[in-house]
Amino acid sequence: MEETSQVMTLHPPPVALHSANGNGLANGHKNGHGKGKTYALAKQEIACSVTHAVKGRVRFRVPRLGYDADYAQRLESLVALDTRIKTIRINRAAASVAFTYENKGVSDGEMGSQLQRLIELAKTAIVSEHTPVQQAKAEPSEESSCWAGMKLPAIASTLALLGGPLGLPIPAAIIAGTIAITALPVAKRAWESITQERRLNIDFLDLSAIVITTCQGHFITPALMLSLVEFGEAIRERTARASKKQTLDLLDSLGQFVWVERDGKKQEISIKEVVRGDTVIVYPGEQIPVDGHIIQGKALIDQQKLTGESMPVMRETGEEVYASTLVREGQIYILAERVGADTRAGQSIRLMQEAPIHDTKIENYAAKVANQAVIPTLLLGGIVFAGTRNLARAASVLTLDFATGIRVSVPTTVLAALSYAARRGILIRSGRALEQLAKVDAVVFDKTGTLTQGDVAVIGVRTVSSALKDWANPEMRLLELAAAAEKRLTHPVASAIVRYAEDKGVNNLTRGEWEYQVGLGVRAEIDGQVVLVGSDRFLRLDRVSTEPLYAEHPEIKTNGVSSIFVASNGECLGIVEYTDPLRKETPEVIRALATAAGMEIHMLTGDSRQRANAVAAQLGIPPAQTHAEAFPEDKAAVIKQLHAAGRTVAFVGDGINDSAALAYADASVSFADGSDVARETADVVLMSNDLRGLVEAVAIAKQAMRLIHQNTSIVIAPNLVALIAAAAVGISPLAATIVNNGTSVVAGVNGLRPLMNGKKKPKSSLV
Repeated sequence: MEETSQVMTLHPPPVALHSANGNGLANGHKNGHGKGKTYALAKQEIACSVTHAVKGRVRFRVPRLGYDADYAQRLESLVALDTRIKTIRINRAAASVAFTYENKGVSDGEMGSQLQRLIELAKTAIVSEHTPVQQAKAEPSEESSCWAGMKLPAIASTLALLGGPLGLPIPAAIIAGTIAITALPVAKRAWESITQERRLNIDFLDLSAIVITTCQGHFITPALMLSLVEFGEAIRERTARASKKQTLDLLDSLGQFVWVERDGKKQEISIKEVVRGDTVIVYPGEQIPVDGHIIQGKALIDQQKLTGESMPVMRETGEEVYASTLVREGQIYILAERVGADTRAGQSIRLMQEAPIHDTKIENYAAKVANQAVIPTLLLGGIVFAGTRNLARAASVLTLDFATGIRVSVPTTVLAALSYAARRGILIRSGRALEQLAKVDAVVFDKTGTLTQGDVAVIGVRTVSSALKDWANPEMRLLELAAAAEKRLTHPVASAIVRYAEDKGVNNLTRGEWEYQVGLGVRAEIDGQVVLVGSDRFLRLDRVSTEPLYAEHPEIKTNGVSSIFVASNGECLGIVEYTDPLRKETPEVIRALATAAGMEIHMLTGDSRQRANAVAAQLGIPPAQTHAEAFPEDKAAVIKQLHAAGRTVAFVGDGINDSAALAYADASVSFADGSDVARETADVVLMSNDLRGLVEAVAIAKQAMRLIHQNTSIVIAPNLVALIAAAAVGISPLAATIVNNGTSVVAGVNGLRPLMNGKKKPKSSLV
């Protein structure tokens, strides 16, 4: 069927929505819970099924959501156009979408038809850029407010030039008054330093020079000085990071409602109403909202969001489960033991919030040196005035203060580096982050989703030669049987096997009757054979021996690679091996950081020790620097240990389970497609989701720090010579201002060098 673009029509006529047994949406689910029946419109091309439904709320499983982000966005935009739909929650990890809707004046069947029509239309719908989902309330720009302080200095400088060199008849009182008003922020900072910090700072020195030169009628000198001072302050504010870290509300991340069983009755309540001792029911595609033990049922649970484990795990009655993990298959009843902030996920958020918050302004050694030079400069100015009785010469000494150039050039360099990094797809949030990144000598990586791709991929097939001796290509025969059995199952390993088989071009066999057992595998009739695909335990329960496989391939017991077994007619045929593969750039990045930069590399993971060591061995990371089976608090502890050893630590991660470690690291790095809380916590966000951005970010940071050192020399050397001349033989305040401001301009231009590189990579090395 040829695809054509469609424009959505609101409230289309109701279309009958039926299951195979003829039940509609409302009556097809006893007790308000679906059994996975598939509902379809005529000519429906987007597969979907109802997983559960109640009055006013329904959840669909839509496989396309799991791999098509654009489709998910179109669906969300279309739903926003229908005023009867109150909320939509898309869970791409579970390939599901939940709707709540107004249930007055419309039947559940009619609403179900409308929702499924939207699911179908989102495939090719053209959505206006002005849909409600995309309209955001305009808020004042923080960036524009940073530059608001430049208006008065610009006016003062303009008036000084017009009334001075250009000779326009502007009254001196107006120019002086404008300069006085413009100088108020400088005076305020100077006063606060005197009254609160009990010391004289750079602002006091600037204010003294401004007052003297203004009183003498040299208006250009104070006006230009004020412009440069406020320019530096504006840049510092622009590059400052908000001191209050934004965090993700744990309850918001889990959804608003949960099913509980109270007094023998099932009811849906707000997640905030769940208390210890409640029996919580979790269905396929839903996140577990509490920590507790399973009291009924079993389920395949994806714990990657919490522990970083790349492979789902089976949990049965009596075993513990945790909030924020995802039920992929099965249905479980949980005795709630920890809720809200007391869960492991909640403790992870709390750890992040309790992490030390650093000063948000750029802390650079040059400004501190300049502050320390205030008293000597004042004393020298006083000595010059006492010896010469010449106020102009004293003002020249005060003007040559080193501080103006430093206060302009340093933040300019930082801003240029941040802007250049942004052009390269690297978001560095602050000047402090840039400084810390340049000092890093130890990098700690989360494994799953950071060093690896965070998804299952088949890496090979091993067969029992005697079992498939009649086939010319035993591997392909095993693969086509496995793929046929795993068709349309939602398990990530099943999906990986089907994709791998399609890539290899194996025959698409027909599957007859089949049965899937959660946590074990699938039994299917294929080509007249009974085929088993699942765990070794699944085969043993069917009295199928795996010894021939281990005898022929003994290495599979110790190679740390996960596998799924395939058997036919009571005989083991072999295994399909799968893993969470490394990102293609990972080895290159590890080599660059460890070899070129001499950094100490650590790896953290919630995976088993065997899997962790296998990945570490591929990357050359020593066992002593490989930390397995780590929960969020364990990851933060590793960062603290490295701090205690005197290391400056960068941590790279992308999940909620990484948030505490990200917060405690000196420089934290995440990806644009990482979790919300990881992005908000991170100092550096790699927008291209490529680890090579980390190497480039370090190079940019080191280049910026070198430029800051250069700029300090550019400012200090000429000003020092001019200062000696002003004290010894005297120079005019205007000449002093030209030297002082001239070096500031030169240093500022030098600081802009990263931006002048265009889109070229930084030439600086990591060393």
